Amino acid sequence: MPVAIYVFSLCTFAFGLSEFVVAGLVSAIAVDLESQIAAVGTAIAAYALGASIGAPFITALLAHWKDRSILLLAMAVLAAGSVLMAAAPNLALLLAVRFVVGLGHGVFMAVASDAATQLVPPARSGRALSVVWLGLTLALAVGVPLGTFLGSLWSWRAIFLAIGGLSLAGMLGLRFFMHSQAKGGGPAGAWQGIRAITQPQLLTTAGIGALVSVATFAFFTFVSPYLLQVTAVDVRWLSLAMLLFGLCSVLGNLLGGRLADRADAARSTLAALAGLALNLAALYLLRGFAPAMLVLVGSLGVFFFAIVTLLTMRLLQQARRHIPQFTAVAAGLNIASFNLGTALGGVLGSLTIAWAGLAHVPLVGALAAVLGAAVLGLQAGGRRSQEISAR
Repeated sequence: MPVAIYVFSLCTFAFGLSEFVVAGLVSAIAVDLESQIAAVGTAIAAYALGASIGAPFITALLAHWKDRSILLLAMAVLAAGSVLMAAAPNLALLLAVRFVVGLGHGVFMAVASDAATQLVPPARSGRALSVVWLGLTLALAVGVPLGTFLGSLWSWRAIFLAIGGLSLAGMLGLRFFMHSQAKGGGPAGAWQGIRAITQPQLLTTAGIGALVSVATFAFFTFVSPYLLQVTAVDVRWLSLAMLLFGLCSVLGNLLGGRLADRADAARSTLAALAGLALNLAALYLLRGFAPAMLVLVGSLGVFFFAIVTLLTMRLLQQARRHIPQFTAVAAGLNIASFNLGTALGGVLGSLTIAWAGLAHVPLVGALAAVLGAAVLGLQAGGRRSQEISAR
């Protein structure tokens, strides 16, 4: 792999840490800023909203820029934003800065995902994509627990200053290891980039991605109360389950990259969606058996991140057929769909708890996964029919 792809991974680690480490620092931030815990919890939602907007729309507006220039700008936003978050005197400013940094996150993930697949031969593009996403999964598996621990020893503000330092390292890596290539189209192409988002095939695949996130996060948003109250384990079991989810997410990401490089990637995606549905159903059926729940929470990370990589690759391939000048916009659409699906999954999980009880949350996720598999099956079947007709 070119060194630039590993630099992308370092940058996505920094962005992933910025997004998710707040989950472990909520209490410390709430005390320091004299705010309610529920209000501080919206810091992740503000970030995800920014990523959802930035990934497709700002990427489209900047489509005529050189990839390296866009990536450097996104990292500069993270560096400056990290310093501002570390110095934030109140929650309102913290939330505003996190929204702006989220915009940069979405743009970076979209452009880096597209650029990585163009830096290697087509047969290795899936693995290149998985290396980019590896930084995000490592942030979940290693960065967030470590950041939470160090934040309790020092200060939550020191963690964001450290993220700013990682951002500067990423900028130096981009400057020295990524070649700058000219792009055509000019500013007038920005509107074409926005229109490219509405391409039906791309929207369908993005919709599948949203359903995958709904399926996963309808349950995972409430994994803590589910294990503590429904399975009735103690906090040590919960910590082990979270560790397994993070480590298995790394495995799923790498597995998805290898499967994406195979000729039957669509079949692999269908199989992974079926596995996700069965995994969530088993989380409901085996909810009283603690060892089984540990395994199932871990395998949930495998299925989810394998599907993330597979669907990102699928969207990029579709974009090269339908909108070849705006492939990064397609990657952005994928990132937006996963972030929106994550938010919607939390909402559906909350409604399920209110109407049916906490124990039924995995069933909502299983139904969303089945729906995603059905849509993908119809899309793949329609594509095969078109190919047969063309012959």
